[in-house]
Amino acid sequence: MRRWNGWGDDQFSLELPREGQAFLGQRIGQGQPLSDATLATVCTGVPESRLSPGRDIQHLVDLTPETRVRHARGQSLPDWLAMRSGDIGLLPDGVALPRTNDDVQALLGYVRQHRVQLIPYGGGTSVAGHINPADTDKPVLTVSLANMNHLSDLDRESQIATFGAGTPGPLVESQLRAHGYTLGHFPQSFELSTIGGWVASRSSGQQSLRYGRIEQMFAGGRIETLKGTLEIPTIPASSAGPDIREMILGSEGRMGIITEVKVRVSELAEHESFHVAFFPDWDSARTACRKLVQQRTQLSMLRLSNPVETETQLALAGHPALIGLLERFLAFRGAGQGKCMMTFGVTGTQRQCKAALTQVRAICKNYSGVYAGSRMGEKWAEKRFTMPYLREALWQIGYAVDTLETATDWSNVDNLMNLIESNLREGLSGEQERTHVFTHLSHFYGQGCSIYTTYVFRVGDNYEQTLQRWQKLKHSTSELIVNNGGTISHQHGVGKDHAPYLPVEKGGLGMEAIRALCHQFDPDALLNPRTLVE
Repeated sequence: MRRWNGWGDDQFSLELPREGQAFLGQRIGQGQPLSDATLATVCTGVPESRLSPGRDIQHLVDLTPETRVRHARGQSLPDWLAMRSGDIGLLPDGVALPRTNDDVQALLGYVRQHRVQLIPYGGGTSVAGHINPADTDKPVLTVSLANMNHLSDLDRESQIATFGAGTPGPLVESQLRAHGYTLGHFPQSFELSTIGGWVASRSSGQQSLRYGRIEQMFAGGRIETLKGTLEIPTIPASSAGPDIREMILGSEGRMGIITEVKVRVSELAEHESFHVAFFPDWDSARTACRKLVQQRTQLSMLRLSNPVETETQLALAGHPALIGLLERFLAFRGAGQGKCMMTFGVTGTQRQCKAALTQVRAICKNYSGVYAGSRMGEKWAEKRFTMPYLREALWQIGYAVDTLETATDWSNVDNLMNLIESNLREGLSGEQERTHVFTHLSHFYGQGCSIYTTYVFRVGDNYEQTLQRWQKLKHSTSELIVNNGGTISHQHGVGKDHAPYLPVEKGGLGMEAIRALCHQFDPDALLNPRTLVE
């Protein structure tokens, strides 16, 4: 069963090896865990619902305390702290579970008539406050499309698949693979996030080098709004004015509920494998990655860990004897202290993959890289969706972990990464607390790349102090990002947490245009208010 106060299946856990605990203890000190509230205790404090659903939608709405608690928060660190402490704050007054477009239309009619605020839930994986109720005197209805979760059409000739927007990643892939196809969209939240949520938040998957981001996959679909149904046709390309698809991509529930998603799919590849190489230093590693992408080497994924992340990953891997052998081998080959690990994937025909691997190895050699084979790459692939479970393991021993992500041009990558890391590393020094900070580049473009930074710190003496530590780190670093050439979000969306920083990126006139678009679909601000724009 899904955890009510954390990530994923409560029957699965990710153990932190003894060597990993010792590593963190040396870097930032031993943690002291906080106690967790129980679901039963939290449910006893749930207030009466303010909703009075009529006969036409009564069967769609669940008002029970446990369901409301389970749909109250996403997966940001403040959400985690709220659920773990039991101090959840605002709760939805009910959770609707529609099965058809007609059901969604009926819910929107109720919302419009009774001035109820409505929040699309997706898979509940938001790390930016998308699904949290805003402080309001209006009742709040959260809508989950979990029952709209199947492949309804597959146009093999055009390679267009149609899904209910509530279909989670594993069901998207299993239903397509039964017909010999794949979407190829694999965000780290793949286990729980939904295809409609990917569109609403402009998601990016781990193999975007081959398949593209969700905006390249999104071909059309259906959106139910307070003013009627918006149908977006599947046209391969058009110069007929502004693209309505682009208006819906990244709309985060402000314009309506995406109920049907049409996506461009691909035939399953003949071959796929993942590999690892090490470089002696950051400069050579980053330059090699840039060359690979700008020369359009046919890779499906590419990830580059900086020296501290490389050291951290090897420390957390366990198997100290094997890691020791690897370290000695790499040092002998010139990749010792300060080395960087590059993970990459090749996907396609056997001939394409062989050619791509030859190109990668040649470029690695030009920059003193050491090709380490596919064993570590395949281990990465096996565990690629389990890393969110690491937060649970760290929490149990008294550590909080969060991430910040952005994207910038190549000429600014080192400057911005160093600013982010320095700010996080020193952010809690006034409390004599250390923060362990490490970064990887995870999505690559000819123009630039994304920067994905993880930071770990000890929890405070209580939940309030822990939240204050996060707020200090998050706010100062977010301001630094947008004021130094980075986007406030490359793949996690805006939500409520990032909304204060969006105007720096979009500018005054741009924000006016976004607000006007939201107002056109939702003049009374009933749909996910304070998300995307404050």
